[in-house]
Amino acid sequence: MGLEEDFFMADADDEKTVEFIKNYLPQELKEKFVDDELYYFIDLIDEFYAESGVLDADPDADGYVVIDLEAIVDYIVKEAKSDGQGEYDPEEILFVVQGEMEYGNSLGQVD
Repeated sequence: MGLEEDFFMADADDEKTVEFIKNYLPQELKEKFVDDELYYFIDLIDEFYAESGVLDADPDADGYVVIDLEAIVDYIVKEAKSDGQGEYDPEEILFVVQGEMEYGNSLGQVD
């Protein structure tokens, strides 16, 4: 698969992830975040995974890697403020992170 096809596949997956997250969010948050914010959060989640070493972690005896959702939320809130994207409520961002995680689980990925 060529590099251009890889980017197309990643974009298509991000679109599906955003739609899943929008459906996952509680009713009071469904209108709170625009798609661009959700794409931004997905990018930050990916960045967190890459920088935190979670992708290289050894699974436990049951084959799972423990992922600290609070650490991801803290990372997103800190980076969004640092990037000038605004201040976000960690409790609201937690729903986005959980939605992204649930999307991965629905594809058979393990959290």
